[in-house]
Amino acid sequence: QCSLTGRWVNDLGSNMTIKTVNANGNFMGIYNTSVSATTKKIMASPLLGSQHLPNQLNHPTFGFTVHWTFSDSITVFTGQCFVDDDGKEVLKTMWLLRTHADKRGDDWKATRVGYNEFKRLE
Repeated sequence: QCSLTGRWVNDLGSNMTIKTVNANGNFMGIYNTSVSATTKKIMASPLLGSQHLPNQLNHPTFGFTVHWTFSDSITVFTGQCFVDDDGKEVLKTMWLLRTHADKRGDDWKATRVGYNEFKRLE
């Protein structure tokens, strides 16, 4: 059974800490990215999310938003928690990163899409 609570690292070296998931499936945490398109100093950023409760699903789906404190961007992640063949928890995610567009004509280039796999930090 998967639990989102705890410390995670992804394939790019970014890490996050998810605090306790409450009775409704909501959670908060901190995200520390290791990659950025901005030249500003990278800082820890808050995350806020929700998941289906593990007692309903052994491999819960979830989503969370990261409000980047050092840029004018927001990222939304969605994914599912799995247990691999070795009994290790893995978060498979897909994300949308939205940056600020100065004008409507720049909207086409303001959203990026990608994916990450997170493993629990021991």
